[in-house]
Amino acid sequence: MPFHEAIRLALQVIWTNKMKSTFSVIGVFIGVSFLIAVVTVVEGMNTYMKDQVAGNFLGANTFQLRRYPDFTPGDVSRDTWRQWVRRPRITYEDARAASAGITVPVQTAWESTAGAEVEYRDRSARIRVIGATEQYFDVRNWVIEHGRAFSPQEVQTGQPVTVLGSKVAEGLFEGADPLGRSIKIRGLPYRVIGVVESQGEIFGFSLDEFAVAPALSPVKRWVNPPRVVDILLVKAQSQEDMTTAMADVEAVMRSRRGLRPAIENNFALESAEGILDFWANISRILFAVLPGLVSISLVVGGIVIMNIMLMSVAERTREIGIRKSLGARRRDILRQFLVESATLSTIGAMIGIGTGLGLAMIVDATTPLPASVAPWSIIVGVVLGAGVGVTAGLYPATRAARLDPVVAMRQE
Repeated sequence: MPFHEAIRLALQVIWTNKMKSTFSVIGVFIGVSFLIAVVTVVEGMNTYMKDQVAGNFLGANTFQLRRYPDFTPGDVSRDTWRQWVRRPRITYEDARAASAGITVPVQTAWESTAGAEVEYRDRSARIRVIGATEQYFDVRNWVIEHGRAFSPQEVQTGQPVTVLGSKVAEGLFEGADPLGRSIKIRGLPYRVIGVVESQGEIFGFSLDEFAVAPALSPVKRWVNPPRVVDILLVKAQSQEDMTTAMADVEAVMRSRRGLRPAIENNFALESAEGILDFWANISRILFAVLPGLVSISLVVGGIVIMNIMLMSVAERTREIGIRKSLGARRRDILRQFLVESATLSTIGAMIGIGTGLGLAMIVDATTPLPASVAPWSIIVGVVLGAGVGVTAGLYPATRAARLDPVVAMRQE
């Protein structure tokens, strides 16, 4: 029997026995739907973590010198937290010495952050206020959409000027040009000299609710204790240079703090690679657990298909006997039932793929979680569907192929 003829007969039988066919595909449908939905969301998260989370928080080839880690995978014990908060703060002198000790070309910037109320006439907003040095925008890869960034001279003299996030500018000025206008940050006047291009959102939280002012302007009085910064940001030109720069900064800080070789660092060096490595471990765990969860549904689906195919063989025994008496060979009968079983499960897999993609798109549209279709998961879904069908149909097909035509034709 030609293969296309076997498929035609299989589709005809499936269409004739709609109820049985529906029950046959449920297990495969559920398993493949789950596979596609989870893989699509995880792949979307992989892209999101690389392009948005790691990129916006730290940036490519960029690391931070901090008092303690900002990104802490898992729970931090109370003893560890107490140890962290007892660490010395990063001082102006630390930041300058660490910057001077780097032996490769880099850009460096300071950052200190606190929440504050900003006001313009009768409008106000609670935002992040950042005290920074002039290279901060370049290190962060922030583009000034309107106006300009502050200059080194404005940082050194502590001029009360500020650059706003796009959402802050829209909220305070409602479409009017903010440049040159004066806003109040904690009651002190600051002249707006620029607006940063929109950074978008991360997990539903806006990245555009901030104001950046020179590190030595009046914000220094309340973002940190005197002569202290939260972060030294260092941006290198390549991954290799970043690794060298991190080693240089670590050496300088250990020397300044008199740490012996056996004593661990009492400061933190944090890069985007750390965040990505943590997420990669989670992703690997998800992909390790996924086959087990999917296989449960596929095994159940395979058992259902096998039982229904056995029922089909029993119901069509007389038909099999007639076909054999007319010259059908064992392999023709075997092929017919295998193709029928594989077609059933493949149809279930295709419906599951569509449903899984639909669920992933719903998650993408209604939650902060992104979704990204992985072509390999669709191929795997189809192959799994066909494989389950062939495996589940092998025993019923073999049983049908071995029927004695004389005995089979007597079956009522």
